[in-house]
Amino acid sequence: MTARHEARPCSLVAIVGPTATGKSALAIALALRFQGEVINADSRQVYVGMDIGTAKPAPEERDQVPHHLFDIVRPDEPFSLGRWLELAREALEDIWSRDRLPILVGGTGQYVWALLEGWTVPKVPPQPELRRQLEERARREGVESLYAELAGRDPAATAFVDPRNLRRVVRALEVMEATGRPFSEQRRRAGAPFRHLTIGLWLPRRELYRRIDQRVEEMVRRGLVDEVRGLLARGLTPDLPAMSSIGYREICQYLRGELTLAEAIERIKAGTHRLVRHQENWFRRNDPRIHWLRAEDPQLIEKASRLVEEFLWARKEAVPCAS
Repeated sequence: MTARHEARPCSLVAIVGPTATGKSALAIALALRFQGEVINADSRQVYVGMDIGTAKPAPEERDQVPHHLFDIVRPDEPFSLGRWLELAREALEDIWSRDRLPILVGGTGQYVWALLEGWTVPKVPPQPELRRQLEERARREGVESLYAELAGRDPAATAFVDPRNLRRVVRALEVMEATGRPFSEQRRRAGAPFRHLTIGLWLPRRELYRRIDQRVEEMVRRGLVDEVRGLLARGLTPDLPAMSSIGYREICQYLRGELTLAEAIERIKAGTHRLVRHQENWFRRNDPRIHWLRAEDPQLIEKASRLVEEFLWARKEAVPCAS
């Protein structure tokens, strides 16, 4: 039985938390119950052809309810937070126009909070020469050197820029050079013009790592190596931001003979464990905005459904749709 929610056309439900906690499955279950549609907030699942290594929902899962912002850009095309925000806001308007409930799902904290907090992202075009210089410096000195510069010039930016993500560290320095202002000051938070409920999924660290390791092994069994080999055969290079992400980078190293397959698998597991710790900085267990549920709870769907029902019918916090 589905729940009606026409009285709340400008409501949004977000499902957040670390990787491997079952966010996509819960999002689909809630979408089926509440006439919902899923919006992707995973920065890697936007890429066409990167399916296994990003744990993208399978076609048969995506056929159950409408999904948005999956497979929207080639891995060799530039893609930014600002562009994702534009597309996400367009998807919201489209979903609301049909009296459906948007369900945002993903573990990319920057995407999630940019939408929920109404960030205004500066439209600074790439600076190719500066980017080349910074990337060359990273090759010589390591990304740690660039991150130290960022921390010295803009300490507040370190709260949301991953020190291991070269692309984002370079982008932060690039924007500061272009604008002459701290990177952190340029992400204005106007507040979202819609009501939202944020549900977080969590697991004890040991269980989460076990799930991650199991999933990595399953990715390899399902054909991750062939997926990466196919991407390389299409002319994609390992230095592309998309191809340097966890799973793809290590398999590229394996295919070049730099690692054994067993070594690549262990590195993918370790890299994903580090990713979890970074995600937990974005989605903190003590954040009062997030309603946390244990991912392995047998009553997970029922508990999440009750939260959504209460949220959709809470009239006292109603916000009119922005035009």
